[in-house]
Amino acid sequence: MYNKMNTILAHFTAFLLGILVLDVLWQVFSRFVLRSPSGFTDELAGFLLIWVGLLGAAYMTGQEGHLSVDLFSSKLSEKLLLRIKTVQYLMILLFSFSVMIIGGGWLVYTRFILGVTSPAMHIPLGYVYIVIPISGILIAYYALHFITHPAKMS
Repeated sequence: MYNKMNTILAHFTAFLLGILVLDVLWQVFSRFVLRSPSGFTDELAGFLLIWVGLLGAAYMTGQEGHLSVDLFSSKLSEKLLLRIKTVQYLMILLFSFSVMIIGGGWLVYTRFILGVTSPAMHIPLGYVYIVIPISGILIAYYALHFITHPAKMS
């Protein structure tokens, strides 16, 4: 399940990044060549950037590629390093659950209930922000995976 999740997340994030690149290229082309800027491209680029950033953060959590300072880790014993990484992933789990899943879920819920839509594309902003709890669930999954599979910690 872990490897399949990594593969799906990597491909989906790369797909969204490709759409983002095409969107920005169309925005530049329509603005400077056609002299008639497309109205939705700026907003779509912002939304795609949110999705790529958050899903990319989840993917990097699964790859243990998240930001960390490893200045002292090479000097620690294997047992102590394992304990520190377990605490690290417990903190990641707590953050992803409380802020991203609960807080992000509340944000999505309120955007749908209040009927907030984007100005240019007129889509409910709940669809844009739904990536917050999705990424939180993915990050929580990866944190739990590394807590329960400590041999896979590097």
